[in-house]
Amino acid sequence: MTTRYSLPKYAYIGLAIILISEVLLFQGNEFVATFFTAIVWTGYILLMDGLVFRLKGTSLIRNRPKEFLLLIPSSIILWLIFEFYNFRLDNWAYVNLPESLTVRWIGYAWAFSTILPSLFETAEWVEATGVFSSWRTKPRPFYAMVLRQSIILGFCFCIIPVLMPDHVVRYLFGFVWVGYILLFDPINYYTGQPSLFRDLEEGTPVRLVSLFAAGLICGVLWEFWNYWAHAKWVYTVPIMQDFKVFEMPLVGYLGFPAFALECFAMMTFVRWLLKVGMARG
Repeated sequence: MTTRYSLPKYAYIGLAIILISEVLLFQGNEFVATFFTAIVWTGYILLMDGLVFRLKGTSLIRNRPKEFLLLIPSSIILWLIFEFYNFRLDNWAYVNLPESLTVRWIGYAWAFSTILPSLFETAEWVEATGVFSSWRTKPRPFYAMVLRQSIILGFCFCIIPVLMPDHVVRYLFGFVWVGYILLFDPINYYTGQPSLFRDLEEGTPVRLVSLFAAGLICGVLWEFWNYWAHAKWVYTVPIMQDFKVFEMPLVGYLGFPAFALECFAMMTFVRWLLKVGMARG
């Protein structure tokens, strides 16, 4: 029989934030309409952490607060990397932003800081439900040559969009959404960190599938909540603009699971760098 723990009070606060912000949004509250994305995802993080605790008895906020706090600045920095790519890709743009640059950047930072916590809380919840716990694959050893080729290919995928001409680069968004997985996950494997390659090698794909599902769940919610917001993003990708679900062209939803895997690989690498730096210090 599965143990169920008490739902923390902050989970109810998170749910209240989501529901109240949605009511205020449709009532035309200017503050909520402007900062809706950041507000609703803050509530979502509190709610999901509570749901994880209810299933596991442990969670990021309750038991690993340092890890949770590290995700906040890391989330901002990580997303700014993708914003840099968007200067070349020109795949999305922000509309109806506050006129004040100070207020605008506060909104950016708040919204961007919720990305990694939302993804990883959702992945922990998916894994905690046990829906994929019995999944096994045939163990397949990855030879050193395959891992080296992955690193080289990932590096190329990350660099090519920066180098290509404007009329080509807008079609290369797929390179950006998988490049860092191929680049960093083999490095994580070599350094003994959690690795998707190692999970597949051992025939235990639960983490990979949970992250995949988390990316899809968050992706749908990102687009759903963004659709109703006043300050929001719109897509300018050059394909399937007539086949949208909310603001996102349908094919774009394939990018969210890849993005979740990419965030995991990148954040695992960051944690390893910090450990190495602290050990040397």
